[in-house]
Amino acid sequence: MTKLRIGLLALACTATIVAAGCRKATNPTAPGQPAAVGSKTPGPLPDKGYKAQITMPDASLKLRAGQKETITVKVKNASDVIWWQRGGETNDRADNKFYIALGNRWLDKNGKRTTDTEGHNGIPKDMKPGDEVEVPLLITAPKEPGEYTIELDMVQEAVAWFSDKGSPTTKAKVTVVK
Repeated sequence: MTKLRIGLLALACTATIVAAGCRKATNPTAPGQPAAVGSKTPGPLPDKGYKAQITMPDASLKLRAGQKETITVKVKNASDVIWWQRGGETNDRADNKFYIALGNRWLDKNGKRTTDTEGHNGIPKDMKPGDEVEVPLLITAPKEPGEYTIELDMVQEAVAWFSDKGSPTTKAKVTVVK
């Protein structure tokens, strides 16, 4: 009789463990919703993770040629994937590969990218889906006076710009003077 009880207890425990492992993971911030997918080890985001909303409070700027200026930009994780600040829950790499950052590119009056300096600054924390943060970004104005457009985009360092995966960028007109 004791062997039968032990056998039934073992069977009940096994069934409980199997049932718990088969349940669909849920997101603790949104009960009943599937959990956000994202690797805890450093690596590229899944394609669906490259979705951001970027807002620049100042719609236009006037800068001197070569001027360095820090702008504040709002970034929202518009995907259903956790953005790990360092590309994974932990990342011991010295080269910043996989880090998630805000970056800028300069476009001339015809919309072509210039070779002027890009700025990059990492997000200040891990971001769950729907999270929004302000990111300061040090930009350097082009060296030649003229009319330019600054394009703001998210980037996973050494992997891809978010716009290359379909995420929209934010653009603003910039007048560069002597």
